[in-house]
Amino acid sequence: MRSTQPVLSHAFVSPIILVFSTLLLQVSLTDAAGGGGGGQWQLLQPSIGISAMHMQLLNNDRVVVFDRTDFGRSNLQLAAGVVCPKNSKDCTAHSAEYDVGGNTFRPLTVQTNVWCSSGVVTADGALIQTGGSFEGERTVRVFKPCNNNDSAECDWREINLGLAKKRWYSTNHILPDGRQIIIGGLTEFNYEFYPKDADNKVYDLPFLAETYDKAGVENNLYPFVFLNVDGNLFVFANNRAILLDYVRNQVVKTYPEIPGGDPRCYPSTGSAVLLPLKINIDARNVEAEVLVCGGAPKGSVNQAWRGEFVRALNTCARIKITDPKPEWVVETMPSARVMGDMILLPNGNVLLINGAGAGTAMWELGRNPVLNPVIYRPGNEVASRFELQNPTTIPRMYHSAAVLLRDGRVLVGGSNPHSGYNFTGVLYPTELSLEAFSPSYLDNPNLQPVIVMPASQTKLKLSYSQEFWVRFRLTGTELDPSSLSTTMVLPSFSTHSFSMNQRLLVLPMKGQVNSLGKSTYEVTVRAPGSANVAPSGYYLLFVVHQEIPSQGVWVHIS
Repeated sequence: MRSTQPVLSHAFVSPIILVFSTLLLQVSLTDAAGGGGGGQWQLLQPSIGISAMHMQLLNNDRVVVFDRTDFGRSNLQLAAGVVCPKNSKDCTAHSAEYDVGGNTFRPLTVQTNVWCSSGVVTADGALIQTGGSFEGERTVRVFKPCNNNDSAECDWREINLGLAKKRWYSTNHILPDGRQIIIGGLTEFNYEFYPKDADNKVYDLPFLAETYDKAGVENNLYPFVFLNVDGNLFVFANNRAILLDYVRNQVVKTYPEIPGGDPRCYPSTGSAVLLPLKINIDARNVEAEVLVCGGAPKGSVNQAWRGEFVRALNTCARIKITDPKPEWVVETMPSARVMGDMILLPNGNVLLINGAGAGTAMWELGRNPVLNPVIYRPGNEVASRFELQNPTTIPRMYHSAAVLLRDGRVLVGGSNPHSGYNFTGVLYPTELSLEAFSPSYLDNPNLQPVIVMPASQTKLKLSYSQEFWVRFRLTGTELDPSSLSTTMVLPSFSTHSFSMNQRLLVLPMKGQVNSLGKSTYEVTVRAPGSANVAPSGYYLLFVVHQEIPSQGVWVHIS
């Protein structure tokens, strides 16, 4: 990011310090690798040619990936016949489409700089991506899922000056009416909508100015934004939150400051999720809780600029945002973590993955990679919610990302804590690989339910409150109806440790589970009751038995 503070570069670090830092890295890798639990790692691609700074799963099981256009030359060539982007400095690709089923990838073309941008998938399945840096700050880009590899037909389309304000480090969220709201950005204490209002209006949000760190390190960028079940927006920046009625541009609730008062937003980067929404059969009184984990203590950014890398926060804080008098409840993680991603798994658990144990976000300011993912079980008692998982061997530092896939794995990529593609002579080389983390629920495929109907290729169309049936097979174990659930997951836009628009719905089941013979069962479930709970769009539907999810099938609700 732009700053008047000096950014540390290894060009200014003595060889003795570099050797000592390397030894510390080796110690931290050794320590992190110990005490692993469940889960398995698989290297999918040693290199896709670009670093996965931003990722989004689309409803054709392909993931759109991009980094930034001013890194210098990437390791991915543009498709044959594609003219160099108008603003290109190197005429290589800085975006790619990864085909999950085929484990293949192809280059895409972005014309303007997408560095530190944001996005939303709209009801029709298109990725609407906004902002970035320099010439890309007011650009809107559209990518529609398609099943061919024709770069002329299946690529980014850009809308110049599609935004009213410059949006760098902003957060987007899909709204019940199908629009998206774009909140904040560097020195932008306001929000706007896309598609634009008729008068292209921008709405002031003083809360963002109030949470701006006067020391010059912001700490309110990429605010955590979630659509509450009442249709208002929970907005968390720095160390506190509000409930925003964006229709009337009014703050309708102010939440307590997070205990300890330490910042949790960029660059003191923690992460956050809206915990699973459990829908009652009458669709009333749905409770909503937010979980915020990790971050960096006050002053960590300035200390990191001076070469002092402070231990990251090892706490999570949880708050029921629908309570009349909500209070934060603090829990302790197995390890400190900054720049970690939080992913909702199909069974309602939360995966904490990626990040560092010390320092902050921004160029070369993170230390001590955290290689072990952690599972958080929100339904357990407080003392038994965290479960350590097996480690990766690849540090995923600044500019890494993670997304849930339809088969229940988590796609992990990125890590480029430098201002260019640096593969040698640095503490943490630029990472172009893609990995998949398989949580322990995938250890025994025979225990997984298999959805028979609806079939994935049909992309069942649902209406709000509609009752529909799900047929599934369960061959590896006896059915326990008390441990059966159906969930819907809205895929998220992942960047800078925050998964925008991520939400999981636990659907109510009506009546008994019917046995159809031959280990096949059928259950009637009810779709969510409103767009406040489930904005219109494509979701992944899962059957979960004894915390083991099926593969998902795509459904569409409107």
